[in-house]
This record gives sequence, structure tokens and C-alpha cells, in this order.
Amino acid sequence: MPGSFYERLFPSRSINFIHSSYSVHWLSKVPEKLENNKRNIYITKSSPPSVCQTFLEQFQRDFSAFLSLRSEEIVSGGPMFLTFLGRSIADPSSKDCCCLLELLTKSLIQLGLVEEADVDSFNMPCYFPYEEEVKSIVREQDRCGQNVANSIRAVTEPMLASHFGNAVIDPLFARFATLVAEHLAVEKTKVVAEPMLASHFGNAVIDPLFARFAMLVAEHLAVEKTKHINLVISMTRK
Repeated sequence: MPGSFYERLFPSRSINFIHSSYSVHWLSKVPEKLENNKRNIYITKSSPPSVCQTFLEQFQRDFSAFLSLRSEEIVSGGPMFLTFLGRSIADPSSKDCCCLLELLTKSLIQLGLVEEADVDSFNMPCYFPYEEEVKSIVREQDRCGQNVANSIRAVTEPMLASHFGNAVIDPLFARFATLVAEHLAVEKTKVVAEPMLASHFGNAVIDPLFARFAMLVAEHLAVEKTKHINLVISMTRK
């Protein structure tokens, strides 16, 4: 269906089952009042607390709207299953969720082809919530009599194991797995971020930007294995 999932998409009580996969960590828009998030394109350790709060508040509005809208569209007793990226600890600047975007920011700055003011004025329209932040919104939905949560849990997905399973434990395959993980990290980020980056910085920076990004990702994975935190939610319409 065309349209934003932060708006109504289907007639009332017309959907029997709703499944959203890796979508709702994307916000309806870039949060406002991020002017002081200098030299960053997302939340980092150097971001002021007000920036973290602004991202959180935008997510709270968007996720609440998403759940309310879907509760109008799904039949009574209908299940909803959501999977999206999040984090496992309260700190919104943790490496659980910010590592690759920090490396992308570093690539932009090191590149020398973009103005610092252009970096300052660009922020990614996403938020990787903490499990408790999600539970708080879901509990409010439950109190309003819309949806009841069957389960909410955070699942750690190491970047290597997500593609190779236990094979990466074997030292024989470790280097090979790391090389492929580097490629996957770069390509996944490029597929998602390229249209937004090209629109803001111009097409000319894309190839050199991701060449530099690939180098930084390789350096990072050589010393530290990045992981993803998946938030998995099962809900039922009352």
C-alpha cells in the first residue's frame, strides 16, 4: 500500500494480521531543534542531552501513532508482530546502535568534500529505542484499551553470527567471516542512507564517501565485533 505507516492505510477492522519488519525505528521526519548536534548525523557521546531527548520524543509520538492507527485497522483479537532495531542499554549513544552511523559521520568529515555546516544540518530520521522505552509506550496503549502486549524482548544479533551462525567460532573461518561482515555492513548502510545523503550532499560525494566508510568499518571490525539489537514485539488487538 502506498503511503506512510504513520497515517491510516487500511479500512477499519479490515486486517487479520500485521507484521512489520525493520521499519518502525525510522521516524516520520527528522526531529526539530537539532542545531546543537554539531559534527554528528545521529546521537553520539558528544551530543547534548537535549538532542537525545528530542529524538526520543519524536519516536514516542511516531510509535504511539503507529500502534493507534494499526489498532483501528486490525480485527478484534488480531495479532501484530513487530521487529525493529533498538538497543540493550539505557544510554542512547551506546555502541549497540550508533557505531556504524558514527563511522559514517567520521567518513563525511575526513572526506574533505563537504562543508562542516552541511554536516551539522544533516541528521538521520531514525531512533533505536531502549527496550524499556518501547514497553512504556505499549503499556500506555494497553491502558487505553487498544492493544495488549504478549511479549517484548531484546535479541542480540552479532553481525557475524547473523550471517554465519556458529561457524565464526572456528578460527579457520573467522577472517573470512569478518571480510564478508565488512561488505554487508557497508552495503546495507549504503542502500538505506545513499538517497538521503545524495539529496543533502550531492551525488559526487557518494562513491568516495563509501570507499572511506568501508575502510573505517574494516578497521573497526578488526578490533571489535559489532552487534545488532533486535526488539521483537508480539501484540494482540483487544
